[in-house]
Amino acid sequence: MNSTNRSTNWFNTLAVYWQPGTRSMLFLGFSAGLPLLLVFGTLSYWLREAAIDRSTIGFLSWVALAYGFKWAWAPLVDRLKIPWLTASLGRRRAWMLLAQISVIFGLCGLAFSDPLQGLHRFAWLALLVAFSSATQDIAIDAYRIERAAVRLQGVMAANYMIGYRIAMIVSGGGALAIAQWASPNETGYYLNAWMFAYLAMATLMLVGVITVLLIKEPDVHPNPDTLEQEDVVDRIIEQQDWLPGVVRSFSEWFYGAVISPFADFIRRYGWHAILILALIATYRISDVVLGVISNVFYVDLGFTKREVAIVANVLGVIMTLLGAVLGGMMVTRVGVMRILLLGGILAASTNLLFAWLAGIGHNLAMLTLVISADNLSAGLATSAFIAYLSSLTNVSYSATQYALFSSVMLLLPKFVGGFSGVMVDGLGYVNFFLITASMGIPVLILILMAMRYLPPSRTPNQEAATEGA
Repeated sequence: MNSTNRSTNWFNTLAVYWQPGTRSMLFLGFSAGLPLLLVFGTLSYWLREAAIDRSTIGFLSWVALAYGFKWAWAPLVDRLKIPWLTASLGRRRAWMLLAQISVIFGLCGLAFSDPLQGLHRFAWLALLVAFSSATQDIAIDAYRIERAAVRLQGVMAANYMIGYRIAMIVSGGGALAIAQWASPNETGYYLNAWMFAYLAMATLMLVGVITVLLIKEPDVHPNPDTLEQEDVVDRIIEQQDWLPGVVRSFSEWFYGAVISPFADFIRRYGWHAILILALIATYRISDVVLGVISNVFYVDLGFTKREVAIVANVLGVIMTLLGAVLGGMMVTRVGVMRILLLGGILAASTNLLFAWLAGIGHNLAMLTLVISADNLSAGLATSAFIAYLSSLTNVSYSATQYALFSSVMLLLPKFVGGFSGVMVDGLGYVNFFLITASMGIPVLILILMAMRYLPPSRTPNQEAATEGA
């Protein structure tokens, strides 16, 4: 193949990012990313400026745990119909719209609340925003999986990440800037300034609302094997005449919505499910464990807040998005598993650069190189990983199964990351980073085992509709 043809093929791959199906993920990603900091970092800043004590702020941060437990109500998003909305929009768009309206309502409620006058009401409104935002995530993930085939999931994930990151910049620095602009003085607590900032954020949620109204509902149908399995159980339950009718009906629904998604995963993969879950639970361990202590590391090396803000927050975000785009293109061209392996290698090896930086000390050029490489590899790996998780789901249970996978993905890394400070105190930074790099070795072994032993996936999303994607 000559260079002209190769260039054309890569250009065609890049053009996929702006086709209607994939383009919509930019705006849905923005809608998903906007509420997160508004109930976490930005909200903490508001509360501290209002002179709320640190322990209370810490307890209030628990509202963000809703994102970690979204698997608990994901079955409802898969199976429960919303009156009028589901019939008008379809099950995915209906849940997205309901969640977005709830987020807007919660943000407006926060805007017109004063934590000094009613902290309990304030906390409940923050929980409403977090719960609604997590529900929106469930519905968007299911929509993304059902909207395009696996080969395009990397592109869909990359666009989603771009929108999500932009939204976090807006809801973090942007909201603080609006509150500062609306304040009559540089310092002091001004409730009206925060009201203006949160109303502005609520208005920006209309980006998601408009997108949901414009996009198409995915045209997918339940797997016949899945329906047959559910029918068998339904018939068994119906034969239990000693049970009241309402109990039999609820049992049938509960099996289909809650038990069947997990049973389906085990049934399709058998003992291989253990291998898959082990890979999901460890794939991001190198990145997450290092990330817990990274800002402390920068401070200990003597980097200023300005240096860290420019290099880590600005350049780092840019490199993450570039990596996401590159990862999405590579998944489209060469497949999920190869890029998953490449992402695993890069994620572990870039931790060695942190060990190198720890030995050098304060060096801005080296910091720039390390953060650029780390964020580029993280973006690439995340695109491939999201595409991989999407390939594992059955479209009959997209919301439930993906919510489970995404929760398993962070459970072990977050737990191990909690010991990162103890590890640094006992071993020093160089040895700590060498250990985090070595954590990637079992991951690479699991990927190679998955490539060799896992049977081809038989889920309908392998051939999901790609019209406009």
